[in-house]
Amino acid sequence: MTDAGTGRRYGAGVERLHGLEVPSTLADVCRPDRLALVVYDMQEGILNQIDDRDRVVARVGEVLDLARGTGVRTLFTRHITLPVELMGSAQLRMWRSWQQVDRLEDVRSPFPPEAPQTQIVSELAPTSREAVLDKLTLSAFAGTPLELVLRGSAVNAVAVVGVALEIGVEPTVRHAGDLGFVPVVITDACGAGDAVAGTRALETLKFLGEALLTDVAGFRVAVAGGR
Repeated sequence: MTDAGTGRRYGAGVERLHGLEVPSTLADVCRPDRLALVVYDMQEGILNQIDDRDRVVARVGEVLDLARGTGVRTLFTRHITLPVELMGSAQLRMWRSWQQVDRLEDVRSPFPPEAPQTQIVSELAPTSREAVLDKLTLSAFAGTPLELVLRGSAVNAVAVVGVALEIGVEPTVRHAGDLGFVPVVITDACGAGDAVAGTRALETLKFLGEALLTDVAGFRVAVAGGR
């Protein structure tokens, strides 16, 4: 089947059962009209903790150019933190662990919304056609309007790029699958704070089988309809 507006061919990898269309190829999952791109936590203060920062920024930039050029809906996430006085017990425990302090009184709020380290890196600045969703959680779907935005746009697949694989990308991808979206992980446009943990996260996603794993080159072909 050919889309009359774009000339894009699709449908060869779609199976049908009980009136449902079930895409099986990356190209059919990555139809620009049914796909969204989530750029996960590409923030100054987080990327400063990634050894291969420049490589990740460059690869995410390539994916952004592809999404913008093909009309894929794009949303960024930012991890923010509340003032310590408003943190719940779970957040206090997490930040005490991550900041490696012994006393709760020594916990600090690392990502206030207006702080320089909280901002999306300048190389990937969102456009006026894109949205930035703030979150307190690891999954981009928890406590944000992301699911509402995607369902309202008849999106059924989500491509994810960003950092960090072992902290937030994996939970977001698995949550997407639980919500009925087809997750796509563009592996070379993701980074990890801990390389071993990042590799383990990808291996877990591959083992589970609900996510499609590709690279920037494969994504480029897929959004072009497999050509």
